[in-house]
Amino acid sequence: MTTTVRKQAATGALTGLALGDALGFPTEFNDVPSILAKCGPWREMALPRPAIVTDDTQMTLALGRGLRTAMDRGVLAPEGMADPVRQEFIAWNRSPENDRAPGNTCIRACRLLERTDRPWQDASQIGSKGCGANMRVAPIGLVPGLSDEQRAGAAQLQSALTHGHPTALAASDLTAHAVRLLAQGAEPMALVGLLRSYALENRSGYHHRWLGDLWTRGQDPTPEQFIARGWDECLEILDRLQAAVGSVSPETDPCLATGEGWIAEEALATGLLCFLLFVDEPVTALRRAACTSGDSDSIACLTGAFAGAYLGADAWPTDWADRIEYRGELLTLGALWDA
Repeated sequence: MTTTVRKQAATGALTGLALGDALGFPTEFNDVPSILAKCGPWREMALPRPAIVTDDTQMTLALGRGLRTAMDRGVLAPEGMADPVRQEFIAWNRSPENDRAPGNTCIRACRLLERTDRPWQDASQIGSKGCGANMRVAPIGLVPGLSDEQRAGAAQLQSALTHGHPTALAASDLTAHAVRLLAQGAEPMALVGLLRSYALENRSGYHHRWLGDLWTRGQDPTPEQFIARGWDECLEILDRLQAAVGSVSPETDPCLATGEGWIAEEALATGLLCFLLFVDEPVTALRRAACTSGDSDSIACLTGAFAGAYLGADAWPTDWADRIEYRGELLTLGALWDA
């Protein structure tokens, strides 16, 4: 715990997340040749001026505020978390600053979440496993003092408010777990194996207390089969990631190895791959993630969260960190959780 506090893992992760988001914002929807033509050599990519973020950072902050409200009221539990996070997601959806090409799944679900006469499970988009589920989940890996059950349940619940596909739930759980492991100082090159073991251990564990009857909206005969479907897809991408870590050239588009990141398990894997290619060069990792043919802002957002959790706040150049949008709120949440 002393190491985590000293390196300011939460501040580092939240700052890295936003920096990756801003760096990848102008390159999303572009292929690599187009990015190189627009930005020059990828290893020299500059942070845009102004350093504007996307819905990825906005929703991360919304989740962070909801978590803070829930934990101010007592021990983190499903009934205490669902409403404040739901309200923050609704407020984000209504905000005039929600003009950064947000995902359709999040928009649809947030509109349905406004129907307070219905349980939140009715708003969940059960067929969607988009990366909107886990691009925003890092705060749950950074909040101190949670049990394994709380962290896993909360990660899956925040996903399920919008993205209810079992793979979205599992990938969100894995992403939060990866952030937590790195914040605690786990060896990066052992990380994929640790995540694989975690996925196998949790493969048939449905979090009834946190998810309620969400599983009944799917097509699976039991809750165990519902959630196992998600873990199996995550295990498959972790195997691809493990093979890529030892064989992929840093000069090659990472999406070719682990997917373009539009879906949750691919965003996790490709974001992790970029981090693992440049463990001790966090800015280079962000640049590699932003120069990809897929969902560049979300991939770089996750890469920044992983690198910042591992290396701490000092990972990021001051002249970049000082001008990132929402800097004040990112620092406030980071300081709260680092303390």
